Amino acid sequence: MYGDFDRCVRAVRSKDARFDGWFFTAVLTTGIYCRPSCPVVPPKPANMSFHPSAAACQQAGFRACKRCRPDSSPGSPEWNQRADLVARAMRLIGDGVVDREGVPGLAERLGYSTRQVERQLLAELGAGPLALARAQRAQTARLLIETTALPMARIAFGAGFSSIRTFNDTVREVFALAPGELRERAAKHSSGSGPRGGEATGRFAKGASPVGADGGAGGVSPAGADGRVEARGFAALGAISLRLPFRAPLHPDNLFGHLAATAVPGVEEWRGGAYRRTLRLPYGHGIVALIPQPDHIGCRLTLTDPRDLTIAISRCRRLLDLDADPVAVDDQLADDPLLAPLVAKAPGRRVPRTVDEAEFAVRAVLGQQVSTAAARTHAARLVAAHGEPVDDPEGGLTHLFPAPEALAALDPESLALPRSRRTTLTTLVRHLADGTLQLGVENDWERARAQLTALPGFGPWTTEVIAMRALGDPDAFLPSDLGIRRAAQALGLPHTPAALTARAAAWRPWRAYAVQYLWATDDHAINHLPA
Repeated sequence: MYGDFDRCVRAVRSKDARFDGWFFTAVLTTGIYCRPSCPVVPPKPANMSFHPSAAACQQAGFRACKRCRPDSSPGSPEWNQRADLVARAMRLIGDGVVDREGVPGLAERLGYSTRQVERQLLAELGAGPLALARAQRAQTARLLIETTALPMARIAFGAGFSSIRTFNDTVREVFALAPGELRERAAKHSSGSGPRGGEATGRFAKGASPVGADGGAGGVSPAGADGRVEARGFAALGAISLRLPFRAPLHPDNLFGHLAATAVPGVEEWRGGAYRRTLRLPYGHGIVALIPQPDHIGCRLTLTDPRDLTIAISRCRRLLDLDADPVAVDDQLADDPLLAPLVAKAPGRRVPRTVDEAEFAVRAVLGQQVSTAAARTHAARLVAAHGEPVDDPEGGLTHLFPAPEALAALDPESLALPRSRRTTLTTLVRHLADGTLQLGVENDWERARAQLTALPGFGPWTTEVIAMRALGDPDAFLPSDLGIRRAAQALGLPHTPAALTARAAAWRPWRAYAVQYLWATDDHAINHLPA
């Protein structure tokens, strides 16, 4: 969209938050860049230029606006509705792969050369993978600076920077403030009017001082820093409270209702108006509490290692489908006169996804041809027998969901499942454990479908539900699902799988969202927030 100058100007003048994350506005006279909905008076069109990413703005020498904080915009919907090289690369960068494995690791996961990946990202986004990862590190650093009392040296390495000097230089360049100044400014803001709506800001942990031992108004001194980040358990980082922005509207009932109704005991729970669950992360583990609010999602993260902050936020956003463009989805679905009343009644439905693709695939097999309660029971038994224990002082979470490697050696006879489903489950976990089947964000959706279909016991329903909730394909469709067939019959839609698939062609590429509207016609627990 950033290439359509006149359309971008109209979006900036209308302060349309729907376009936040789609493009960024650089102001030539001030040297700053903003999100389209920035509340300041828009500049003259002659003084605007438009860029596809925050990284591209930074590459061109612009700094982030302190008023609208463009680095905290919702992510572009493009990366969730496409499965090409650039989209998969952006999902991997969001998961912190460049920080952990470098650009060669990113290219290897994608199956392309480093040169090809860099060329395509530069062509579409105006920045290469290193610049895109740097912009993400800057945002993570700001979150840690403003929402924790961690020493700045730990923040630098926790955010993924390789040196204190790079951390200082990047923060000054992107935000026009030294790290200590960012912390002082956040402390004053926190004691004043409170955070502005829609920002991914947070607050200090209870009892924490707003300035760390090495804070101050200047940069961070490298004295005593050895480049390592210690992981001393929850006490080392404490809880971080964030605001996760989204594009309005967002209807939370089916989103949180689905997650709560299908929650696996010990791994997930609904407590105090929040969906809580454990997270398996690259450097450790964590616990997240997600709370629906009118203009944002409240997010409280407790991590054993601060280096996992970026990927934890990315996975939470993905779980709740927060980077979707609900207006574009609803506009197309409402063109169908039979779906239009459902869209008008509760616009902004999202697709509940997952924080762990392998976990969801296992749970999908456990849920074949059984009730929601039975699927939870089967999963809870696996967790109790093979999950990794965790401490949860604030609730009732007890385990991480078992990794495929932990399940690969399980005795099929110990499973209270029909023999054919035991074979399906053990074959699945074996392929996940040895890497012959990968369901991560880097995967091509059609290739993953073909791999799943080749496994014993994987029919269209199992494959498509994994495509919808684990792979994130917005066009996944479940015409054979019992709830979908009931809804179709009640609405006057064709209710045989073949006929319904033909009719649903008009809903593409948003059939996964149509599934949410169809499911919502039933009075099932997945459609209601718990009391």
